[in-house]
Amino acid sequence: MALSLDFLTLPLLIAAGLVFVSVLAGVFSARAGFSFLLVFLVAGTLAGVDGPGGLVFDDFRLSFVVGNVALAVILLDGGLRTDFTTFRTGLKPSLLLATLGVLVSAGVTGAAAWWLLDLSWPLALLLGAIVGSTDAAAVFSLLKSSGVKLNERVAATLEIESGMNDPMAVYLTLTFIGVALVATTAPVAGAGLDAMQVLRSLLLQFGWGAALGVASGFALAELLKRLGRGEDGGGGIRALLVVSAGLTVFAGTTWLGGSGFLAVYAMGVITGNRARRLVRSSLSAMDGYAWLMQASMFLLLGLLVTPTELLRTLWPALGVSLVLMLVARPLSVWLCLAPLRFERREIAFISWVGLRGAVPIVLAVFPVMAGVPGAQIFFNVAFVVVLASLLLQGSTIAWSARRLGVVLPDPEDEAKTREVFGDFVLDASVPVGQLCAFYGLPTPPKPEQSVGDWLALTLHRPPVAGDSAHLGHAELSVRSMAGGRIRQVGIKLE
Repeated sequence: MALSLDFLTLPLLIAAGLVFVSVLAGVFSARAGFSFLLVFLVAGTLAGVDGPGGLVFDDFRLSFVVGNVALAVILLDGGLRTDFTTFRTGLKPSLLLATLGVLVSAGVTGAAAWWLLDLSWPLALLLGAIVGSTDAAAVFSLLKSSGVKLNERVAATLEIESGMNDPMAVYLTLTFIGVALVATTAPVAGAGLDAMQVLRSLLLQFGWGAALGVASGFALAELLKRLGRGEDGGGGIRALLVVSAGLTVFAGTTWLGGSGFLAVYAMGVITGNRARRLVRSSLSAMDGYAWLMQASMFLLLGLLVTPTELLRTLWPALGVSLVLMLVARPLSVWLCLAPLRFERREIAFISWVGLRGAVPIVLAVFPVMAGVPGAQIFFNVAFVVVLASLLLQGSTIAWSARRLGVVLPDPEDEAKTREVFGDFVLDASVPVGQLCAFYGLPTPPKPEQSVGDWLALTLHRPPVAGDSAHLGHAELSVRSMAGGRIRQVGIKLE
């Protein structure tokens, strides 16, 4: 009797076929302005129990494992591509958005869930925590494929925020799972979680995550330098080494009680900047790993969804999604960025590009695994929120960026460059008094000050290319930067 290999070939045929069809459909959908990630999610749903595929899949444990591994690889890839120079403009706003911003979004969204879904407060706040953070996979992927070059302040804030807010979302989710379990199993007076225990857990999560991530980043960078390029140039082998090291750090940090997501992102940032030349050759391979992880994660999460159950809470879930996109996210962004003197158009764009991807769906598996009563509703609502975000926000990134004026012109497009920076270019070291005398502009209190220094002080924030300020009837704009200082200034006479 011949050995049957159906146990191998049939699952492999289905899995490989799904990925192939999804990627092929994604190529065409991207041309229409839709996200690759949306295609993977929809493909998984269509292949599921209620779709044409009819596949019965309810393995939450496998989805949980794949989702966490995938997010770790995606965050590692994003960290490797994050340049230290972007921290000059993006670190402070990103930290605020990743902490205070997530708290505000979770609170406002939780209030909407309490009202629209008739949940208890612990369960409503748990749902708010699940969908409260932006998604690294969605942000890194869609900003890269949008075809627009955002100004450094906006791009850095969005990318660093998406890499840093996952740990906060995971922490809040686990905390509110504990609150929900206590509320449902011991609803007697005085029962609850100890506030000091919660604070201690927060410090452990972020302390271990940051410390182990930074330390492992330095260690891996030194190791890569000692190993050199290798016979094949080192790209493919080095990428495998980096991925395995990243997953080791992610698992080890999580096991010790820290935030594995924060650790793997910090490790990527440190390694990518301290061994930049060596890491650069492995980025194409890393990109392949990240896409494979995204495809696997979104397909599995799509398979988990049962559309007939989804319809029961569709309208309230859409209401929660709209509150998140139009109220919670804009409010949290405004509270965090307005004090840092971000322009209104920048705040509006960052508010709109609060993309939700796989993270909320993966977090929605947490309460299912923990045995929270009625946990399926979290998964269904998170799926609707992600679908709405990718469909509405993900497909309008390029349009909204151009509409709000946060896009830098292509240097080869002379007409657009003049429209943004003006007809005249000036070295930033020229004294501002000399400029004012030449163009008949009002002279500032310190005429001996350089134009670049005057502009940087007038902006009251770290300058980036595209920033501008008025001096009399002239608009002076930052045309180029060098080493954190303004190098060239554009002049537009009004």
